Amino acid sequence: MQSLNRVLGSLNAYRFIAIGAVVSLLLLTAANAVTPQLFRWAIDQGIAQKNLQIVLYSAALMVLVAVGRGLFNFGQSFWAEAASQGVAYDLRNTIFTKIQNLSFSYHDQSQTSQLLTRITSDIEQIRTFVGTTLIQVVGSVVTLVSIAIILLLMDWQLALITLVMVPIAGFLLAQFLTRNQKLFERVQEQLGNLNGVLQENLFGIRVVKAFVREPVEMGRYSKLNDDLIAVNMRTIRAIANTFPVIFLLSNLITLAVVGYGGAEVIGERFSIGELVAFNSYLMFILQPILLIGFAAPVIAQAAASAERVYEVVDAEIEIRDRPNAIPFEKCGGRITFENVHFRYPGAATEALKGISFETKPKELIAILGATGSGKSTIMNLIPRFYDVTEGAVRIDGRDVRDLTLESLRSHIGIVFQETTLFSGTIRDNLTYAAPNAPLERVIEVAKTAQIHDFITSLPDGYETLVGERGVGLSGGQKQRIAVARTLLTDYRILILDDSTSAVDAKTAAQIQEALDELMRLHTCTAFVIAQRISTVRNADRILLMNQGQLVAQGTHDELMHSSPLYGSILESQVRQAA
Repeated sequence: MQSLNRVLGSLNAYRFIAIGAVVSLLLLTAANAVTPQLFRWAIDQGIAQKNLQIVLYSAALMVLVAVGRGLFNFGQSFWAEAASQGVAYDLRNTIFTKIQNLSFSYHDQSQTSQLLTRITSDIEQIRTFVGTTLIQVVGSVVTLVSIAIILLLMDWQLALITLVMVPIAGFLLAQFLTRNQKLFERVQEQLGNLNGVLQENLFGIRVVKAFVREPVEMGRYSKLNDDLIAVNMRTIRAIANTFPVIFLLSNLITLAVVGYGGAEVIGERFSIGELVAFNSYLMFILQPILLIGFAAPVIAQAAASAERVYEVVDAEIEIRDRPNAIPFEKCGGRITFENVHFRYPGAATEALKGISFETKPKELIAILGATGSGKSTIMNLIPRFYDVTEGAVRIDGRDVRDLTLESLRSHIGIVFQETTLFSGTIRDNLTYAAPNAPLERVIEVAKTAQIHDFITSLPDGYETLVGERGVGLSGGQKQRIAVARTLLTDYRILILDDSTSAVDAKTAAQIQEALDELMRLHTCTAFVIAQRISTVRNADRILLMNQGQLVAQGTHDELMHSSPLYGSILESQVRQAA
């Protein structure tokens, strides 16, 4: 229950709202406790004595108490719900902020569907616990204590008969929570798996339809849905094995109270009004026990959800600022890799093995190699998306780990191999990293990326809405928007990761020509990752990668004469073109 204790600790931020709920709860409990005494007074002093005035007085007081109970019940529900909404709001913000700050390595190993389930379903389970279940449990405990005291004062022998079921029911509920905690965790995990299949299917619906795989996907979804139903049925069976026993106990206690109390009335040691009041209090004893019983599954589920949420909140941020990190402001252009080794988290082999090179100011560096040779991995280490396993990456002699992350990444412009666009207009996507950029500047970079003519051909131009993930745009169009978006940033170092792979050769050449001029004017160093030699042959230096190793470097002409691998790559590409 440690995670639930942390949830309760978050109520400190809403202590006054929580106090309002508790005060309303105490007043409601007092009103409930007074009601049976009014019945007792009406019966013993009014009906038994044939005193109409007392009957009317007691009836009027019951009406007032009933109104008060309604107001206090509303108050406790309103304030508890307000506090729960605040806790859920804070948790959503906390987990979303944490997700934004978590390192690439965390996202590489975590399932998006599980994160979605934790930030939606799991937090909703916690909100339900705080807003409804918690106030019910606290109210039940307060009611049990107060009613137990009243019953002991009225008739301690009859009270002991009534209260004997409380510890028995408490033991059964504690056993229920202990035994079924993991089961409720499994329910949430299974829900996350189901959401994962749904998410994949929605993202890949075109592929599903293209390969006529709808029956297979429906079968896969139905299988996980069946698994979710099976786990839910196990929770229902667990409930069914516990609560009938509690209900049986309550019925037996009611029978004992009526029998023993009736004998007391016949022996004139107990009045009818007292028996009626005692029986009413019995209901106040049974109701809290039943409420706690019904709350037990919710508590177990909330505890499982809280644990899952705090797993994300407590996840270690591997890439963070060092204590004395300094801002990255000036770039001389000397980027050094010193015997860099790197292994992705969970991988068995190294992605980079002993990479060493150094760039010169204003140099255009091209990185060439087969798929999986480590080209993109090199670029991921410069902005510290990952940290090296061994060695060091330096800018002007300073280790990138000694620079603040925000300043480092804000001055590195990157066009990723996989293009991601966001919902909104084309202009919104272009100005994603520079929201205040003037339209003239936006048009300028769009022309550089060879996308301006296409945008102006659209009915709404730069205000055209982009579909989800850029649906409606071709791969080349999305890639050119991504290039323009990066050119709007305040970059000192520019990294183009196969940024024209989805563009035709003529357009790619035009983009590359415009970028070459920009890179030499506005950057201290530029990196171009490409598969095609035609894209990189004008680079100042080409780094040739093979299986995580830097096997050769030099200009195009130098590598033509010195590197058999470079020659074979060029020969294969020429043959393909022919």
